[in-house]
Amino acid sequence: MRAILDTHAWLWWVAQDPRLSDTGRSAVEDARSEGTLWLSAFSIWEVAKKVQKGQLVLDRPLDDWLDQATTPAGLHVAELTRAVLVESCRLPGGFAGEPADAIIVATARSLGAVLVTKDQRIRDYGQVRTIW
Repeated sequence: MRAILDTHAWLWWVAQDPRLSDTGRSAVEDARSEGTLWLSAFSIWEVAKKVQKGQLVLDRPLDDWLDQATTPAGLHVAELTRAVLVESCRLPGGFAGEPADAIIVATARSLGAVLVTKDQRIRDYGQVRTIW
């Protein structure tokens, strides 16, 4: 099963944080072992922005953390393509989330991936498969 991590799910997976649900963790590990685990490049921006604003404190310098967090075997970074960026503005059903969420949802849809997210607004959206 192809899966993509929402930013918080990625952070929690990397940190082995118990806030990542057992179902979410299982889906992540299954996708990783199959080589079908994805992360939107925009999640990297989100983490960097949170560090810049002091909203997130990492256990090492940002670049070192990103080097480790983006290179586990089976994890791929989905680049921001023109198609994804445009689709994020045209999501069916009037997606009401933040722009970052819209980009991640559009990326999940373009990959045909299930989105691992705790975000209830995304889970209620209905135009993208989610798991938590």
